[in-house]
Amino acid sequence: MFPEYRELFSQLKANDRHFDSLFNKHHELNQKIQLMEAYVEPASHEDIEILKKKKLRLKDEMYDLLRKASATQAA
Repeated sequence: MFPEYRELFSQLKANDRHFDSLFNKHHELNQKIQLMEAYVEPASHEDIEILKKKKLRLKDEMYDLLRKASATQAA
């Protein structure tokens, strides 16, 4: 995820609790979605779509934090 920010991603994950929390929630949602799509965990199509939207919002928030941190480092 975010190959252009690989190093910064690792730094934020290790040093920023909020970023790490977002990443962990994103990872958990991703696993849950995969189980639902594989029919291991019961879910409707709507349930899966709701979780995918939540996952996307988390990813967007992480991206915003990465961009801000990158701009701060560049300054």
